[in-house]
Parts: sequence; C-alpha cells; structure tokens
Amino acid sequence: MRLRFRRAMPATPPIIEPGATCANCGAAVVGPYCATCGQETALALPTARAFLREAAGRYVALDGRTWRTLAGLFFRPGFLTREYLAGRRRRYVRPGRLFLVLALALFAVFRLVGNVPGLIAQTNDGKPGIVVGAADPSRAKIVVSTKDRASAPKTDEDDDINLMVDDMNAPFLHPLKTRLEAFNHLSSQQKTEQIFNGTLRYGPYALVALLPVFAALVQLAYVGRARRYPQRPRRYAAHLVFGAHVHAFLFLAVLLFAAIPLGPVRAALSLWIATYLLLSIKNVYGGGWIGVLLRAGFIGIFYLFVFAIAMAGLILVAITLR
Repeated sequence: MRLRFRRAMPATPPIIEPGATCANCGAAVVGPYCATCGQETALALPTARAFLREAAGRYVALDGRTWRTLAGLFFRPGFLTREYLAGRRRRYVRPGRLFLVLALALFAVFRLVGNVPGLIAQTNDGKPGIVVGAADPSRAKIVVSTKDRASAPKTDEDDDINLMVDDMNAPFLHPLKTRLEAFNHLSSQQKTEQIFNGTLRYGPYALVALLPVFAALVQLAYVGRARRYPQRPRRYAAHLVFGAHVHAFLFLAVLLFAAIPLGPVRAALSLWIATYLLLSIKNVYGGGWIGVLLRAGFIGIFYLFVFAIAMAGLILVAITLR
C-alpha cells in the first residue's frame, strides 16, 4: 500500500497596490495587516462556516479551556479566582466572559423550560403570586405561571390579578400609574406573558448591575487586618473577579436546577450551593471559620435585600416597558 502525502501550500499573500489605504482607519498599508489598527487589508465576506466558527470560538470557545474552566468553577470553590489573581489566566475563560455567557445560557434555559425559579411565591391566601409594595396582598397579587389558562374555566381569581402600589398620587408617578392601569386591564394570560417575557429580556441587565453591588459588600466585609492577612485580596477589582466567579457558579447551578427536575439532584445542588459559597470565601480570603461565617452572613443578608429590590424592579420594568 502506498502512502501519499500532500504538501500544504502556503496561502497566497494579498496583492497590495501602491498607495493603498486601510479601509478602517485610512492609514497607508504595505502588507496583509494594517500597522496602525491591525485590521486585515484583504477584506472579503466570510463564508457561513467561517462566520459560525469565529463566533463560537470567540464567545463560546467549546474547547479544552472551556471544559477546564467549567470543571474548576463547579467542583473547586475559589480555585478560578486564586488562579486569576496569581496571574494564571491564559488557560481559563476570563471571569467577565464566563459571567456573561452563563447568564445568557441561564435565561435561555428559562425560556426553554417556561419558568423562572423565584418568581413564583405564595401570597397570604395560599395562591401563587408576588406581592409588590401594597398594604393588601390580595390586591397586589400577580400570578406568574406559564401554564395555559385559556382552557381553564374563568373564576373570580382572574379579576384579582392586578398590581397596586401604595402612594401613587404623586405627580411624578402619574406615567407609572397609567402603565399599571393599562397592565391591569390585560387578560390573565397577557399579564403572565408580559411579566415572563420582560423578565427574560431585562434579567441579564439586572444581573450585571448586581455584580458591582456584591463586590462592594465583599469589600466592606473585609475592611482592615491587612497586616494579619497580607495575601488577602484588597482591591475592588479583585472582589469583582471573585463576584464574577461566584455568580457564574450560581448561574451554572441554577441552570442545572432548572434543567434537571429530579428531587434528589435538586436537593444535592442546593446543599452544594450553600457549601460552595462558604468554601469559596474561605479559600480566597482565608481566616477562621467564625470570621467566614460572620462575613458570609453579612454579605448574604444585604445582598438578598438588594436582590429582592432588583427583582421587584425587574418585574416593574417588565410591566411598564413593553
């Protein structure tokens, strides 16, 4: 049997005409790349295959680095943050990109499964809903469910699906009042779809806005004691990196929680989330367990308070911005 080898031919260099300029910045070019901005001088529309490969490689990067990052993120609390702060960054997906990609993947899964965990709550009358700033919970109830109610018989519950907010007589709140009144005149199914779709649309923006708040809480929790723990992260940017990794883990865990409707799996995920957060703080910031528990309690209480406000604002935005 004869083996034949084909020698790879080098790509033909682009022909640059004298006096050619870069289409991007206008500088004179003499080679395949502009010396000023770095753009290619030989421009052509990419094929569909090249376009998808470039998009996947730049934003998803499903290669060894991605799986290495996801494994370290999920199974090794605080590992990616310590690696990043130590300067070992090339082998892992950067924290900002990891945060954004997993956040988008999380909301994509929410859209597929047709539910957002945390939006469904119990009102005082025992029915699913959300209470937003009203003195009478039965009047402020919003049923958030993707179940089709068109085939269900009409009940008095449909007339109670309204949003009422106290102190709406201020002049600057009149536009908001108009929006809420328009929402209250919608059918139950229309209200459900508007809240669900609006939450999925604006949810990633809310998560991005919460990240700096989390980093600020971590910085407040770890003010002082620089001499005792000289290796402890001090700068706000380091707390942002830690927050991005913690949130990315939560996105991945909730993604699995929503995608796998098995009781034992969800129970194990819930236990691992609580354990993971404590181990992350311990591994990144050090200190004794008493200090870790106290600081984690401080961060958790205030962050949950801010998160609740953000969720209420997200629902309000979903209702008012159609």
